[in-house]
Amino acid sequence: MAATVINDSGMTGKISVVHEIYDAKNNRVAVFKATGKSGPRPVIKAGTQISKPELWSVETPVLYSLVTTVEVDGIAVDRVENTFGIRSIKYHKDKGFLLNGRQVFLKGTCNHQDHAGIGAAITDSLFKFRVEKLKEMGTNAYRCAHNPPATELLNECDSQGMLVIDENRRLGDSPDHIYQMESMIKRDRNHPSIIMWSICNEEKEQGTDLGRKRAIALKKIINKLDPSRPITAAMNGDWGRGISDVVDLQGFNYNIVQYDPFRKKFPKKPMYGSETGSTVSTRGEYSNDPEKGFVSAYDVNQTEWSHTAEEALRPIMKRPYMFGTFIWTGFDYRGEPTPYGWPCISSHFGIIDTCGFPKDNFYYYQSRWSEKDVLHLFPHWNWAGKEGREIDVWCHSNYDQVELFVNNKPKGLKEMPGNGHVQWKVRYEPGEIKVKAYRKGVYAAEKIVATTGAPASLRLRAWKTKMKPDGQDTVPVTVEVLDAQGRIVPVADNLVKFTITGPVIISGVGNGNPSSHEPDKAEQRQAFNGLCMALVRAGFKEGKVVFKAESEGLKGCEVELIVGLG
Repeated sequence: MAATVINDSGMTGKISVVHEIYDAKNNRVAVFKATGKSGPRPVIKAGTQISKPELWSVETPVLYSLVTTVEVDGIAVDRVENTFGIRSIKYHKDKGFLLNGRQVFLKGTCNHQDHAGIGAAITDSLFKFRVEKLKEMGTNAYRCAHNPPATELLNECDSQGMLVIDENRRLGDSPDHIYQMESMIKRDRNHPSIIMWSICNEEKEQGTDLGRKRAIALKKIINKLDPSRPITAAMNGDWGRGISDVVDLQGFNYNIVQYDPFRKKFPKKPMYGSETGSTVSTRGEYSNDPEKGFVSAYDVNQTEWSHTAEEALRPIMKRPYMFGTFIWTGFDYRGEPTPYGWPCISSHFGIIDTCGFPKDNFYYYQSRWSEKDVLHLFPHWNWAGKEGREIDVWCHSNYDQVELFVNNKPKGLKEMPGNGHVQWKVRYEPGEIKVKAYRKGVYAAEKIVATTGAPASLRLRAWKTKMKPDGQDTVPVTVEVLDAQGRIVPVADNLVKFTITGPVIISGVGNGNPSSHEPDKAEQRQAFNGLCMALVRAGFKEGKVVFKAESEGLKGCEVELIVGLG
């Protein structure tokens, strides 16, 4: 353990650093002291042992607190508190990634820092909301694409057990590049969630001698400041040349056909998918509509360089030497409106839209990666005017078999394939579609998707109801448009207006529509396929909050929140 003491005061005297370690229950488990020479920036090193430590892992992200006090001639002059985790990491050419000696497959997503309504200005609590969504899907890893993340995101990954690739923005060896790399490592190296450092993404010099020279310079800095973690790069070509000669772990962006040739040529280098997928889809839309800027939510759309979700995942899951994958992307984000341009303003790559509403592919990954029982049936069953026409019906599940019924008429029992889905073509008739799921031949569950009535009312769902009066605590409030029977109307686009009382503000609104040009800073939002969202942010005073949602011709609703310290 090393502490750098910055002395800008001109004070002289005997400098001591006292470290105290507390466990998750705030019990002090160690205390130790070291003394150093006076000077403008002495580095004072010390060490201790913790008997029977609780290990940090994906399932049990146990954190310790380190309280460091600087003393001059026995008088305390400064105090800093850091959190850390105790864990071991190792990479093996065949066994892949080992966390505390146990093999862990990296089920990851790549993400920009961007959220509906507020853009990059994501608050601590909203980072928590977003990491929770990814964990719900079954992911255990997060690639910060393509720049160092906010410290608050890393804190959340530490707390929730999300493994992290911390990524440098620019490949270079100038003093400025070196300074940026040093700053990233020094700031982030105490986070147990970080399991590798990425020096770049898809740089044009990646396969050149210049790229190799720059990579060596950055690696030298990283190894000096943090020799405990390996170095990687996200490359979309030139594997085996340039940067490949320098990195410890080989990242592959797309290019599935290159996995086996690289493995054959470099059998000792651990490999993973640093960027995969780039499937495009729009939540709740089931046909491509270039005019509106929508892409079908079925897993059938890809770009010229990428693959569908299933096409990208299968080859990695079949190759034991590939120790993980990072899908592009977990969430939609502003910009890169592929495959369309205007009027789209955001990407379609996300498994989750900009608000945090899951798309259908969310349940594909959840069925492959989580421990939950998953039975997801789609599309919706509101197809007025398409009576008698064939509709593609899909199901994502991790049950053994699923059987489809249309208005209680059987349409076929199918085996659920590994890393795949089942589908049927059926003629549309209003009513309901239903799947029954079986495990080992025994009925286990069922899911119904019904034709809804017209919009009749609104329902609010607050992510949490208690807020801190810290000026930044943010609660996403989901608005659902319901029919008379209380079912979400999957095609509803009603304009919803918000009013709020209490010591809070509406910091932003959204609906996940990649072509919406409505203002983010507003007190209203049009629903998109039955949903929209408002972000409620606390002020610095305590008090009761009443949040109301209204829409012309519909029954409104309200939810109460509390801002307080108790």
